[in-house]
Amino acid sequence: MPSEPIWDPHQYLRHSGHRTRPFLDLLARVPELPGGDGAPVRIADLGCGAGNVTALLARRWPRAHITGFDNSPEMLALATKDHAGATPGGGLLDFRPADAAHWTPDEPYDLIVSNAALQWVPDHADSFGRWIGGLTPGGAFAFQVPGNAGAPSHTLLAGLCGRDPWRVRLSGRGLGSVFVLDPADYLARLVDLGCETDAWETTYAQLLTGDDPVLDWIKGTTLRPVLTELADDESGLTAFLGEYRALLREAYPAGPHGTVFPFRRIFAVAAKAR
Repeated sequence: MPSEPIWDPHQYLRHSGHRTRPFLDLLARVPELPGGDGAPVRIADLGCGAGNVTALLARRWPRAHITGFDNSPEMLALATKDHAGATPGGGLLDFRPADAAHWTPDEPYDLIVSNAALQWVPDHADSFGRWIGGLTPGGAFAFQVPGNAGAPSHTLLAGLCGRDPWRVRLSGRGLGSVFVLDPADYLARLVDLGCETDAWETTYAQLLTGDDPVLDWIKGTTLRPVLTELADDESGLTAFLGEYRALLREAYPAGPHGTVFPFRRIFAVAAKAR
């Protein structure tokens, strides 16, 4: 069984508008970084994916040196192609391979940010100490993760993976967000590390359009481990998607304007003492 899902950046970006909104809401609560007055800052984006949201950091901090880290060669290739290089404000944007499960800052950062990535990393909260330790005094650590493991999109997928005939190949492959904590737990962890912390949650009522839009959404994220495992079994993949599609249509019926897909997100912004 493959240890890592194979990512499809083009599928992921099909819903880039809805996927970008939580990141913008997160950035709105990041405080002024050390230096101020437009001084250059150093930023790490952990789990940068296709780099489309990494590039948004240069709008807020035009002179920043921003590095996106990811463990998907497919994502890094597109991010480098589309976004690497000098930024309009005089900063620099580059990308490097790294696994969030093991990443340790190799230089001081003024901001470490992560957008919808840490849910794939078991015990990621145990890494908060070394990431906060890699911040400059007054620096910030900010992240958002999906908090929808209890939603039908996920429970139906997990249930299907655990039933025959899929159980042997797919058991556990539909549980991509079980590593997420509640906002209060993240708050406690970060306050214990001496950070002034803001933690909250938001449920976005996303209106998706097109044929089977919830399935199309999940193909870009939570379904990647299943798609990877069944990539060499066309008939099996077709059968699995047919069963899952029927379950999603019942759980998320289409309306006159599209399909409403509620999506809970969990946020935290932690500022290190100066």
